[in-house]
Amino acid sequence: MLTMTQSPIFTPFPLASVSHCCTFTYTSAVSTELTSSYFLLFSTALSDLHGDGENKLVAGDLGTGVCNMKLKVYHGTGLLSESTLLDLPTGMVSFLMDLHEPRTPAIAVASGPFIYVYKNLRPYFKFTLPSLEVNPLEQDVWSQAKEDMIDPMTLKEMLEGLRDKAEIPLSVRSLRFLMLEPQEMEDFVLLHKEQPIRRQTVITCIGTLKKNMADEDAVSCLVIGTENGDVYILDPEAFTILYKMSLPSTPNLMDVTGQFDVEFRITVACRNGNIYILRRDSPKPKYCIELSSHPVGLVRMGKNVVVGCSHETLHGYTQKGKKLWTAYLPAPVTTMALMDLPTRGFQAVLVGLANCEVHMYRDKNLVSTIKTPDVVTSICFGRYGREDGTLIMTTKGGGLIVKILKRTAVFEDRDSAPGPPIAQSIRLNVPKKTKLYVDQTLRERENAVAMHRAFQMDLSRLRLAAARAYVKALESSLTPMSASLTEPLKMNAVVQGLGPSFKLTLNIQNTAACRPVMNLAISFLYDENLYSMRTAFFKIPLLVPGLNYPIDTFVECLSDKGISDIIKVFVLREGKSAPLLTAHINMPVSEGLALN
Repeated sequence: MLTMTQSPIFTPFPLASVSHCCTFTYTSAVSTELTSSYFLLFSTALSDLHGDGENKLVAGDLGTGVCNMKLKVYHGTGLLSESTLLDLPTGMVSFLMDLHEPRTPAIAVASGPFIYVYKNLRPYFKFTLPSLEVNPLEQDVWSQAKEDMIDPMTLKEMLEGLRDKAEIPLSVRSLRFLMLEPQEMEDFVLLHKEQPIRRQTVITCIGTLKKNMADEDAVSCLVIGTENGDVYILDPEAFTILYKMSLPSTPNLMDVTGQFDVEFRITVACRNGNIYILRRDSPKPKYCIELSSHPVGLVRMGKNVVVGCSHETLHGYTQKGKKLWTAYLPAPVTTMALMDLPTRGFQAVLVGLANCEVHMYRDKNLVSTIKTPDVVTSICFGRYGREDGTLIMTTKGGGLIVKILKRTAVFEDRDSAPGPPIAQSIRLNVPKKTKLYVDQTLRERENAVAMHRAFQMDLSRLRLAAARAYVKALESSLTPMSASLTEPLKMNAVVQGLGPSFKLTLNIQNTAACRPVMNLAISFLYDENLYSMRTAFFKIPLLVPGLNYPIDTFVECLSDKGISDIIKVFVLREGKSAPLLTAHINMPVSEGLALN
């Protein structure tokens, strides 16, 4: 099935020699309507599964919801392979689990209490969630039923009393027993009374977290949310639980950023209508965002969180829960995804709507609108094949739409509301003139010449002080750029970390047109009672013009009093007593020691 769709920014994916949008059915032919209803829950992923530099599309075919569930891999618009899934999946992610060559990612599929890991598109490992605590009163009741001390009707009455009052929920066995008809209870008790009682939770959402590096090909940990409100971080190689956090409600949507060994934030949307932000330093939520309606989409864009709600609204919040803006949508939200173009420094949020449209928002401004032939149920943006800007959408009818971003696309923000902005029609509440205002106006009229002369005098003094400070900075090489014509250098510093360990990165660049700079050295001056540095002296034999040279070192804070100091950096040249460049780095307060 081929259809034509138009978009001012995206071009259709090329299919053979035809230049149009390819829309084709890849779901099971048993029941398209039933299958499509699960696409809201099961995401697609783009991954270089074979290590050949070409990303493949991994998608889930849920079949009828009971059988024929498969994990399918597409290359271009053709089906590459498929694997049978054992149970109904709730989430899927692609991640690198080791450093072995070739660097091929694995696929993790969450289903019930299990995570099925596929390596090279073959079953590799199965992880099971730990069992939960069973109510001791429930165990005692079933023990009495096992010894025939109580009949099935008495067992039902006792379990109903426990369900209404007990703090620990009942097991699945007891809940199923309470749903039975009276004539079916005795057979159920005879079948299950000899088996031990187990209470098992299930996985509701899944994500990935970088282990210790922020690179794209770094090893990642699995992050899973469970029905009982727990969040687990799993080791990528041994699949053991590294960290556990708790939430007041069941997580539904999850967004993870950061690194496990450094600092991370997990933004979780729960079924109680709130959004919680988890951090490494606390097993409980650090911040809470209370929404007016239930969240149906969650995307983290930079340091802000964008939430799509069921009341046809899009909200922007800071990572501490402060509301920034609200955009009103023409239809309910069906899915959301992040559009990230690092080569152009552009980020936006893609929002699929129930009116067969996909809106692109940057903050609250609508950038573009894409018309689709059917309701979009999942969106994925990234590198597909060898194209960096590829938009992949699945539709309610089981279709797959692939579009490529135009290389000449121009992103222009525009207000989503037609006509002039709403703020233009709001009348300002101008206060009345007070007696103080009238007195100040008369004083300015009477002393206008004297006030102007005083202003000119102060302005001249300010300019003189600025000129003196500039000359002093040039003489002592305190500027970030060298004033020498023979060694034109530029330097900036970046401090990363919360403490007590900091990573200090110096970026040095030779700004000359064609002349290299040789035999340079970098030295650090600091308070040895407050800081210690792994390497405090570097030699740079050669600086090629136009290239940026990063130099990394690590700084350890030795004080636990919550104080900080300045670290001075000198760029030196052999044979010269005065430094070419000098930088003063204001070190942040070590938050790690303050928390301890």
